[in-house]
Amino acid sequence: MSNLAHQLSSEGPAELPRAEDLDRALRDASPSEIIATALKTVGRDRLALVSSFGTESAALLKVMADVDPAILVFFLDTGWLFEETLAYRDTLIATLGLRDVRSIKPAEEALKREDPERELWFSDPDACCRIRKVEPLARALAPFGGWINGRKRFQGGARAAIPVVEADGVRLKFNPFANVSRQDIEAIYAQAKLPPHPLAASGFLSVGCMPCTSRTSPDEDLRAGRWRGRPKTECGIHTMQTS
Repeated sequence: MSNLAHQLSSEGPAELPRAEDLDRALRDASPSEIIATALKTVGRDRLALVSSFGTESAALLKVMADVDPAILVFFLDTGWLFEETLAYRDTLIATLGLRDVRSIKPAEEALKREDPERELWFSDPDACCRIRKVEPLARALAPFGGWINGRKRFQGGARAAIPVVEADGVRLKFNPFANVSRQDIEAIYAQAKLPPHPLAASGFLSVGCMPCTSRTSPDEDLRAGRWRGRPKTECGIHTMQTS
């Protein structure tokens, strides 16, 4: 555990520190140290990890479980997920002993109002992501002081320069895997004998909602199969600040 985490452990959760100060202190910390510090800084009752249970999700969930398997995990169930992803969620809950995984679903009134024919993903994918991911997550995170996610700099695009800790409205956002490499992820899977996502062997290197996810060839960027043929590269939960 980092010196900062030890200090916070003795003092207990209080007013949240500045994201810039935490980022500076944790710049070279390991993922487990970052998660432990997030836990001590924010407190278990005000900290959540958000996971898609996608092709690389098991690595972060494993590190989290080794720190504290009772940390709350939010899972965005958009209504468009692959059945394989739902099954993988259940597999990882059992494999890692996760104690508190909660599914978040879009508001029924929003679906009826904006996507009654379930075709919004085609005509306006940004709006589809907003009502199925961004708004549900914002509601879920409202009472929390911090959240953890699995973005990595090696994924490129808008993620290439993410800090370890950043401000997200009134809360802190922790990116414990910001510094990890693809090889680090593979090593976590191998050492812990983690099960792969069922679709990974079929060429789905990054799995999101079924209509907007396609297979990726080995010479393509890891996330090339997401929203293929469109300028869109993010669902919105990492580009729009929650309040």
